[in-house]
Amino acid sequence: MPARLSVDGTLVTLDEPCPGTAYFAADRAIIALKVNGELKDLATDLTTLDGAEVEPVRIDSPDGLNILRHSATHVLAQAVQQIYPDANLGIGPFIEDGFYYDFGNIDPVTPEMLKELEKRMKRIVKENQRFVRREITEEEARQEEASQPYKLELITTKGHDADGASVEVGHGGLTMYDNVNRHGDVVWTDLCRGPHLPSTKFIGNGFALTRASAAYWKGDQNNDHLQRIYGTAWPSKEELDAYQTRIAEAQRRDHRRLGTELDLFSFPDEIGSGLPVFHPKGGIIRMEMENYSRQRHIEAGYDFVNTPHITKGQLFQTSGHLSWYKDGMFPAMRVDEDQDYYLKPMNCPMHSLIYKARGRSYRDLPLRLFEFGTVYRYEKSGVIHGLTRARGFTQDDAHIYTTREQMREELSSLLTFVLSLLKDYGLNDFYLELSTKDPKKFIGDDDLWEEATRTLEEVALSSGLELVPDPEGAAFYGPKISVQARDAIGRTWQMSTIQLDFNLPERFGLEYTAPDGSRQRPVMIHRALFGSIERFLGVLVEHYAGAFPAWLAPVQVRLVPVAETFNDYCEDIARRLREQHIRAEVDTSDDRFGKKIRNAAKEKIPFTLIAGGDDVDAGAVSFRFRDGEQHNGVAIDEAIAHIVDVVRRRANEPEAEKF
Repeated sequence: MPARLSVDGTLVTLDEPCPGTAYFAADRAIIALKVNGELKDLATDLTTLDGAEVEPVRIDSPDGLNILRHSATHVLAQAVQQIYPDANLGIGPFIEDGFYYDFGNIDPVTPEMLKELEKRMKRIVKENQRFVRREITEEEARQEEASQPYKLELITTKGHDADGASVEVGHGGLTMYDNVNRHGDVVWTDLCRGPHLPSTKFIGNGFALTRASAAYWKGDQNNDHLQRIYGTAWPSKEELDAYQTRIAEAQRRDHRRLGTELDLFSFPDEIGSGLPVFHPKGGIIRMEMENYSRQRHIEAGYDFVNTPHITKGQLFQTSGHLSWYKDGMFPAMRVDEDQDYYLKPMNCPMHSLIYKARGRSYRDLPLRLFEFGTVYRYEKSGVIHGLTRARGFTQDDAHIYTTREQMREELSSLLTFVLSLLKDYGLNDFYLELSTKDPKKFIGDDDLWEEATRTLEEVALSSGLELVPDPEGAAFYGPKISVQARDAIGRTWQMSTIQLDFNLPERFGLEYTAPDGSRQRPVMIHRALFGSIERFLGVLVEHYAGAFPAWLAPVQVRLVPVAETFNDYCEDIARRLREQHIRAEVDTSDDRFGKKIRNAAKEKIPFTLIAGGDDVDAGAVSFRFRDGEQHNGVAIDEAIAHIVDVVRRRANEPEAEKF
């Protein structure tokens, strides 16, 4: 039966010999094929694919971008071996927005070397070298890669390394990719699964090398020390430029840099990696975030609880966490002679004990328990990233216990509550992700999992938001919905998670008395709204680029006297603002007037009030906003009323802070 080619949704039957490169020669955007869902090189002979359904892969599709980036890694490795012929080649996978390749037996990579490598890559691209696939036996591969120790190891392990990369070997055996020049000579070769672009020319000028770092073979510190070179590749120079602009803006907004510049938080070496301390200004922001969240939770009918930071290990054996997550927990402490204690990595087992502390009736449900609970997780040092990936953090954690009949309505109202509260902090662009059961890591009954997953899916779809599948991404005890939020520059952050759990109530023996007097199991809903206070603050720093809306800003008003003579006038206005619970301060430093104004702007203070002789005579101030817009001669009462109104409205957009 001939292959069937799907072109723009239309199936075309192919009867004559036809490689994809010939069929799609007129459309350079098509760079590979998908045969029955499996990616293949464009040079594949379509008529040899008996009965297969074939789709073209465009370079700007997700699969096409991955192929482009993986092909760029081969060009990078070829350029490296032009400088270091004896370089040992590691792995070279595509990653999000780019690629990297690991090298042994080369000098430490400098910025100058990156520039030289990029020049050589551009020459290779212009040479229009074809990527030619060939199958070889394991013995042949060993002979060809005899001088490459890492490739020899990959041949033995069938291409799987510690980071999960499996880009080196084909499913049915081993494959090599040769780079062939216009004269038909093989100029470079690498062990690789593929597929690749038809030739290097398809890489174009939309690539760049970005940085280098140290690495270890297979990610193991006991293995060889390597040099890892990173790059990015896009279908066009314009897309590369746009990406580099986004990266530059992201760096400008990096919460770690802004946290230092704005004196919000730090990570002292004396305390340890991933354990932040909050300075007074950061503490104010955190307090405001927590206070408003508490207010909203009270209005929504939550009960506040508190639990300790350590517990006997038996609690996590009962919950199942010790079996599944022990490697992510800090080592046990021996507090009693015969009992190990653990720093808690989550709050749910303790909340279940609170539920179990007394008898429950259906009239008590839904029971919504809420805690700002600090937890500790032993994250590897390589993944720690400021506030957004820490070892100690405080979850705004809630566990809701409902009847089966209440479950769907509770989930629906919970999702509405979550989205509403996130919007109050200035995030407005969302989609949802549904994480389903990992067949290798779950507890409980399949039917209950199916019911839980179906219920979450129905609730998610009824919200009207886009729903994206996350296969096998659930925790071991139940499926979840996660709220994904896009920030001011379009990046996606995972925010709130809502998990439906039939299993922990069973493991803890939780019950309630039903209307007919029978004892029934409640359903448990796990919910972290911010995820953690620390992480959410890091996201907000980057979303607002440090220019927090007035209600969250650590200093809301800075008063700047034109001369020392007017200090008392400014202090009196600051006192009146503080009486209205506005965070106001007077700059009485020895700095010149112009520097005081610049300092207020640099510190991203929402409102700067300036007072000189004319202002004192008129009972007024000059009112200056963050963007430099200034209104002179504003009456004190009017200025105070406007500031109080903006703060109490919790306005998040800069224009909403203006007169």
